[in-house]
Amino acid sequence: MQLNRSKFKEKLKETLKAVFPIIAIVLLLCFTIAPISPSILLAFLIGAVLLIVGMLLFSIGAELSMTPMGERVGTTMTKSKNLFVMILVSFTLGFIITISEPDLQVLAQQVPSVPNMVLILAVAAGVGCFLVIALLRMLFGVALSHLLLVFYAVVFILAYFVPEDFLSVAFDSGGVTTGPMTVPFIMALGVGISAIRSDKHAADDSFGLVSLCSIGPIIAVLILGMIYHPESADYVPQSIPYIENSVELWGLFSEGFPTYIREMAVSLLPIILFFGIFQLISRDIKKKALIKIIIGLVYTYVGLVLFLTGVNVGFMPAGNYLGQVIAGLPYAWIIVPIGMIIGYFIVLAEPAVFVLTKQVEEITSGAISAKAMGTSLSIGVSVSIGLAMIRVLTGISIMWFVVPGYAIALLLTFFVPKIFTAIAFDSGGVASGPMTATFLLPFAMGACSAVGGNIVTDAFGVVAMVAMTPLITIQVLGLIYRLKAERLQKEAVGGLSIDMYGDMEIIEL
Repeated sequence: MQLNRSKFKEKLKETLKAVFPIIAIVLLLCFTIAPISPSILLAFLIGAVLLIVGMLLFSIGAELSMTPMGERVGTTMTKSKNLFVMILVSFTLGFIITISEPDLQVLAQQVPSVPNMVLILAVAAGVGCFLVIALLRMLFGVALSHLLLVFYAVVFILAYFVPEDFLSVAFDSGGVTTGPMTVPFIMALGVGISAIRSDKHAADDSFGLVSLCSIGPIIAVLILGMIYHPESADYVPQSIPYIENSVELWGLFSEGFPTYIREMAVSLLPIILFFGIFQLISRDIKKKALIKIIIGLVYTYVGLVLFLTGVNVGFMPAGNYLGQVIAGLPYAWIIVPIGMIIGYFIVLAEPAVFVLTKQVEEITSGAISAKAMGTSLSIGVSVSIGLAMIRVLTGISIMWFVVPGYAIALLLTFFVPKIFTAIAFDSGGVASGPMTATFLLPFAMGACSAVGGNIVTDAFGVVAMVAMTPLITIQVLGLIYRLKAERLQKEAVGGLSIDMYGDMEIIEL
């Protein structure tokens, strides 16, 4: 099968547009206020090339494989009309996909007081349970905002009983476990389930699965914190490699490739096995479509291997070192606006953001454009990184940010169209992916070590902050959208009112 050339060019253009600003900002910093060694800079540039190629292949692969796989599973499962089977399949799917998520292994290493396998299984069970809850919500038409209020209340009650050193890691877990492996499949599953429904709110309910699945890991880690009573979630950051020559530079990447080739094979295998068994039972996918999915899986695999090698080997040391240098300047406060600028652009380089913005545009027939979504996400992440850098400089507890932040986000759910609430809470999990974990988190850790702060309490929590602010900015976009729609409805003469997005009226002029 040959890829459409125009489609390939479009994906390449999107990828370059997403990654180039990050490269430009880092180079500008390196040649002005934050000089770094040539070896780290070269590693960063090689990592950037791998990231571009990896993102390109992943975005093509996800479109060819993950999306149709998720939609087929969702549609077939709903058609069965057997509630027990649907619950069992949903839990199994959530469990195995979460274990497949590479960032979960990183999270497990951050919590030495809890055995790795215990934490991994608990988080996977949390996602599985909440995927079942998300499925039941769609089937029985329960309002997403009501569930979010209940479960976030549970989260903050549990947080009261967990040691402060553990809170940042717990809140980070929600964003970490909804990454490039989980998001495309789960979002497509929601589209597949809603496709069976013919009611006017089906489009609204196709979103919201990721948002609920992001809560499961937080609750699971908080419960583990209560059981194991960790005195501290000590974390020893990776040392920045010193490279003397080009051979050592290549050695750094050649050591990384086998690690991520193996890691991504282990990650994709459960999904492939699950879908293989599903296909043997249902036999509803034609040979041509199946070949297309297999080719898409190859693209996805190769893309993620290149992407993860590039960001982990090339971006992580650069992020850590830049954070150290900038926070060590006499005017350390400058790290706040610099962090905000980096945050604005870096979210667009998250692989799962490609999937989310495109799917939102398609489901809403262009009413919510990918560009508007991208801008809202960028603003949200920019604010979150600014707040995270303030935490690094001052040591303010993360609870002073997440409690009012989530309170505002949950309050907005009563005033915006339902589809914007679902998209907003999905966006939180999507925005906090591998780019955040491998560049922004090391950036915060480097800055924290430079100012003599506590890495566990002050630097961790960046992922949680990145996951929180899009909940507000996307819903504010929805509020603006609704006000404009209402104004157009009043001004329109002979307009056609279409109730597509919950309680929002859109006028076709």
